[in-house]
Amino acid sequence: MKGSVYMLPMTLGDSSIDSVIPNEVQERIKTLKYFIVENIKTTRRYLKKIDKSIDIDELTFFELNKHTNHNEITDFIVPALNGNDIGMISEAGCPGIADPGSEIARMAHLKGIIVKPLVGPSSILMALISSGMNGQEFSFNGYLPFDKSKRSKKIKDLERLAQRNFTQLFMETPFRNNALLEEVLKNCNGGLKLCIAADISLETEFIQTKTIAEWKKNIPNLKKRPVMFVLGK
Repeated sequence: MKGSVYMLPMTLGDSSIDSVIPNEVQERIKTLKYFIVENIKTTRRYLKKIDKSIDIDELTFFELNKHTNHNEITDFIVPALNGNDIGMISEAGCPGIADPGSEIARMAHLKGIIVKPLVGPSSILMALISSGMNGQEFSFNGYLPFDKSKRSKKIKDLERLAQRNFTQLFMETPFRNNALLEEVLKNCNGGLKLCIAADISLETEFIQTKTIAEWKKNIPNLKKRPVMFVLGK
């Protein structure tokens, strides 16, 4: 009998485990001996926060990120083929969205392995539901282009969709947040709404929705803070 692949949530930062990770999920994690993770060091700290008695040396970790050789990935699900359950853990939030976790889920389906998603924090959904914008029709666009001219064009494209009440979510690496915000304020209509959701679920959480014109009057400093941007009506 084959094992299952559990898509496991990770905290979005240094928040209390019990405040964002359901007890049932914590208990499931304690039963696992095999993990596919985006960052081994981060995962080890996470597991110790869940239960200090977990013996890390008894666990097997496969690291899946942009540096992983694609030819090695098929080996990661071998334990499941041999009857062992595997946990897939992202660097933050839920795996399979804006990280390589989707490759594991896709491969598991191809091999007839059951994929089980478990409940936990998602910065995308948490930003959307707190923004006050249309949650019926929306798109997550991930990271916008690095090239300035391409990024400006992309922002204008997102603005046109947002004007039609199709909510648009996007993000940037923390040290480039301020530059992206500047581009958004420069390229978008003053009446359009922008939600800035920073440090979601942390003690320093900041979530506010204002018009572009209102944000221009008081621009926040978002440097080195994880942020989800939501553009809409």
